[in-house]
Amino acid sequence: MRNRPTFFVLIAVLLSAFLTPALGAEIKSSEASKMVLVKTITGDITPKSVRASGNGLVSAHNMMYRHSITFYDAQTMELLKTVPDTVALSDFGLTKYSGNYRGAPVEGAYSPDGKYLYVTNYAMYGKGFNHEGHDTCSPSSNYDKSFLYRIDLSTYSIDAIYQVGVVPKVVQVTPDNKYVLVSNWCSYDLKVISVASQKVVRTLKIGPYPRGIAVSPDASTAYVAQMGGSTIHEINLTTFTEKLIQIGSNPRAIVLSPDGTKLYVTLNASGKVTAYDLVKRKNLGSVTTGKAARSLTISSDGTALFVVNFESGTMSKVRASDLKVLQTVKACVQPIGVTYEPTTNRTWVACYLGQIKIYDNL
Repeated sequence: MRNRPTFFVLIAVLLSAFLTPALGAEIKSSEASKMVLVKTITGDITPKSVRASGNGLVSAHNMMYRHSITFYDAQTMELLKTVPDTVALSDFGLTKYSGNYRGAPVEGAYSPDGKYLYVTNYAMYGKGFNHEGHDTCSPSSNYDKSFLYRIDLSTYSIDAIYQVGVVPKVVQVTPDNKYVLVSNWCSYDLKVISVASQKVVRTLKIGPYPRGIAVSPDASTAYVAQMGGSTIHEINLTTFTEKLIQIGSNPRAIVLSPDGTKLYVTLNASGKVTAYDLVKRKNLGSVTTGKAARSLTISSDGTALFVVNFESGTMSKVRASDLKVLQTVKACVQPIGVTYEPTTNRTWVACYLGQIKIYDNL
């Protein structure tokens, strides 16, 4: 009988040891964790943005300063491939262009099947392109139209191109892989490309400076930020009719909650993140995160938002439920892009002057 307490204590200790990791993993949600810097990537990069594929790949899009797209293994954080932005437009049926042309990668989006990365190019460089777009512009400026690239991830090669508008910024692929959507800064419009036909099938007028795009999980609705105003354009992807959501001045980046019921937006000029309930059709409040809130991403569990503050040189982690700032870290000079990588629970930050910062959420 004397051994029974010892026996029960031993069992309790073993059970505790067995159960603790599982319970710990359950408790450590994205909102409860802390960001810890684990790696700084340098090299021949000037990333305007970074994007996680969701299945172990991260890409950086290096503008006209490096003319490349770089790909990284999410687990090892090592460089896998550098893809130059050089193309021969005539190889894609554009016979009026001779020789090679260079782009200027801005943003990227992965196809839901994981086969492709689509990349916007701020401008094109080569014979016949003489009127490069500008950050201050309008359709009457008559700047050159640019192109969207498609990169085949099995070969890391550009296998398709699409002429879109002037200074294309953000690209998103609908979850049903039916459309590729591109916002064109100087054209004041949204191009809708059919994946099936490989052609632009719609051009939707937005107004001055369309930028951020998000698409509902059921692929029925697109949301486009009009950065030159104070509205989000809510577009029905069946009828292509739209509603306007008044969100606040200078909206830049958009993400949706995983269930598609909440919209989160950065307001660049005021340095805020704001939330909108798409079911109740009402604003839920906002929080100041820093100077010039730029890109925005959300954890896969929907509990945490990550926003980079360009002029503050910081990244803020915000609780999605009540917009409380949980943590702000000094990231780098001019952090401009951010993405959440779900297979590792890490956050990647693009630093415009030539770095990528990677943070564990511990």
